Amino acid sequence: MAQATDAFGEWPLKRLMTDVVGSGHKSADDMDRGQAREAFERILAGEPDHTTLGAFWLANRWKRNTPEELAAFVDVMREQSVETAVPSADPVDCGANYDGKHTTAILGVASGVTAAAAGTPVVVHSGDRVPTQKLDAYKHVLDELGVRTDLAPGESADMVDDVGFGFYYQPNFNPGVDGLHERRDMMGVRTFVNTVETLANPANADVHLGSFYHLPFAVRMVDTLRAAESQSVDRVLMFQGLEGYDDVRPGMTVVAEWSAGGEVTDFEIETANYGMDFGSEDLEVGDVAADSAAITDTVLAGERDDQFADAVALNAALRLYAGEDVDSIDDGLAAAREAIADGSAAAVLDDLRAF
Repeated sequence: MAQATDAFGEWPLKRLMTDVVGSGHKSADDMDRGQAREAFERILAGEPDHTTLGAFWLANRWKRNTPEELAAFVDVMREQSVETAVPSADPVDCGANYDGKHTTAILGVASGVTAAAAGTPVVVHSGDRVPTQKLDAYKHVLDELGVRTDLAPGESADMVDDVGFGFYYQPNFNPGVDGLHERRDMMGVRTFVNTVETLANPANADVHLGSFYHLPFAVRMVDTLRAAESQSVDRVLMFQGLEGYDDVRPGMTVVAEWSAGGEVTDFEIETANYGMDFGSEDLEVGDVAADSAAITDTVLAGERDDQFADAVALNAALRLYAGEDVDSIDDGLAAAREAIADGSAAAVLDDLRAF
């Protein structure tokens, strides 16, 4: 057995491929927690051969990871790569896909700032052109708005406490995963890293807000967070997101909700009943980062009364509801619209730029 293997344990990725995960999407076995932990420890240490690493990632994509495996990956990431910085505030952690959006506006900055103005602190986090899409994400909208994004984790926590809205930058708070950029890019497809990085929770928030394409994925994320030993999340709210991001999809949308001690429940909302009486194509923009920033500016200034203003208000309402600062989405919508109308949201954006 090679010395590198001795340093980790008995399960190098090549053995895991041969004995456990590599026999195909129907016949492959799942890893136990110890095997999954060792696998990600080796990956973060740069130990696997590049060919073996790619094969391992692809095999896991084919077979689909269990919550136990994903929780082990999350725990190793948070123990060995993530530097947490906990604000005094109690924020909602928004875990949007890091590889970004290509067609519709990113509304999470505008809705997060609005929620903060209405009383719910919000944390967002992203990298910079993360594979596979390598498209615009939170960072790029904030850059266009003139907000400082290259922050140390402690500065990010201070931003939450000073402003109510905070941004954590992956290369600074999660350097081990950021260091996998080239290998992930060469894969050409998403891997489990795209999933677990959204659960990094650098502020150690008690509430997680995310998105999904299909309800079983939301249940899997809740089960992953319940099984994780490196963090304690008490509440999860997830909805069908536009382009997989944390902007609610117009139309009939499923919302999944979980609080500690209970089971996952789900309910449907018709977004037209909350002002979003339009289709996804009405939220399309030409330049995602620049146009999203311009939309953020004008919505928060109270200068728009259109589909973007309605979408921002509803997304802010979901953040307020996730944080349990309102009793219903209707109450959250009223609070969000008031925060925009009375200038509070614009004031938070000013403070964000000045930080």
